[in-house]
Amino acid sequence: MRHRVKVSFTNEFKKNLKSLAKKYNKIKTDLTPYISKLEAGETPGDQIKGTEHKVFKVRLPNSSANKGKRSGFRLIYYLKLPNEIILLSIYSKNTQQDISSSEILNIIENHTI
Repeated sequence: MRHRVKVSFTNEFKKNLKSLAKKYNKIKTDLTPYISKLEAGETPGDQIKGTEHKVFKVRLPNSSANKGKRSGFRLIYYLKLPNEIILLSIYSKNTQQDISSSEILNIIENHTI
């Protein structure tokens, strides 16, 4: 049996989610199953190279725009400890192509709980 994982949110993530929710009213519904997977100890997505941290990018569907995972949202999270995950950022693939390693490191360094 897997252990329960604590999932927390950076201010950057909260700001991005709030902004996206104005345009995409179903984003929280699209996001909820992935947060549940993280809390259950799963680590979906692909690990991002170029940081010394265990950072992953997950493709999420955008049901508000009737788009699949490919042109949906990108969730960036940091596996800080085996039982602690921090959601770093979320963005729409329509408005942002990628997130750089330096941006990710900056979010991690500026995150305080």
